[in-house]
Amino acid sequence: MKKVNWFVIVAGVAVGLAALGLTLLGNPANMGFCIACFERDIAGALGLHSAAKVQYLRPEIIGLVLGSFIMSIGSKEFRTKTGSAPATRFVLGAMVMIGALVFLGCPLRLVIRLGGGDGSAILGLVGFVIGIAIGVMFLNKGFTLKRAYDGSPVEGSMLTSVMVGLLLMFIVAPTLFHFSKAGPGSMHAPFFIALGVSLIVGILSQKARLCMVGGIRDVMLFRDFKLLYGFVAIFITILIGNLALGRFHAGFVLQPIAHSSTLWNILGMVVVGWGSVLLGGCPLRQLILAGTGNGDSAVTVFGMIVGAAIAHNFALAGNPDSLNKAKALVVGGIGMNGQIAVIICLAALLLISIRNSRQEVQK
Repeated sequence: MKKVNWFVIVAGVAVGLAALGLTLLGNPANMGFCIACFERDIAGALGLHSAAKVQYLRPEIIGLVLGSFIMSIGSKEFRTKTGSAPATRFVLGAMVMIGALVFLGCPLRLVIRLGGGDGSAILGLVGFVIGIAIGVMFLNKGFTLKRAYDGSPVEGSMLTSVMVGLLLMFIVAPTLFHFSKAGPGSMHAPFFIALGVSLIVGILSQKARLCMVGGIRDVMLFRDFKLLYGFVAIFITILIGNLALGRFHAGFVLQPIAHSSTLWNILGMVVVGWGSVLLGGCPLRQLILAGTGNGDSAVTVFGMIVGAAIAHNFALAGNPDSLNKAKALVVGGIGMNGQIAVIICLAALLLISIRNSRQEVQK
């Protein structure tokens, strides 16, 4: 195995340990490090949606961007690139977020849920692979969002500057933000410990090019397993950690902040996998790329945050399994609004994929 492969594994182990540690310190179970969930919480903290149970300024998102920025500056890899179909990327980012919130987790949380014994995450994995396979099919047909162009350092550091601004606002005037008093948003590790842990994860992820989507995509395209090692390392670390801590609970229903609605678990992650391939990386990778000066990824992150607000303002997000007063199982899932949104997202992804394939452009 090449040295870079081992570094990907080390980065994966670090992410797994970070997720386990942050959960022990207060983050929700099976959600120690979820990009989609945490961006949703930030949207709530900013008042972009009014779902009272999911509002908190998650320092993990801030730390990932700052860690990537620090690493890219130190390794002289910070380069501003922007202008590759920004409006399309914004919309794709919003759709990926909607799909993730239908499933109740991003690709990273998918792995974390699997490592905690959540059988319903297997359904998500099936949909995720199907979505990536569809995206790869269009890549083979010449899909492209066109080239990006060099930009100014100010443009490249825009998302980093926003994250620094949010951090300073939290330190100086925390009452400006909305904070949940109950639910997942009220469960969190100590702010500055979570910030420090995520800084380290951001540094390692930038160096390793860690990407949940890229690992499976590269296997399909090139038979290259390098990035997939990181995916596997996270899962094994989470699995061993949960077994050692007595936190592994195998089952398909009543898993922490998850639902067992088969069809919508699958279709939600189809949207995530497909959209992420078109974007060139998963939600984690978009944060890391934005920290290195990629303006297109920054636009994508803003799209994801807006997508989270849309999902909760229009009742598109999934609801977890629960027990009623008679202690009978109430299977969660999504309502009619969410079902329609998933179908619209799939149709929009198909249209974007076809219209931006090289064969279509040549016509």
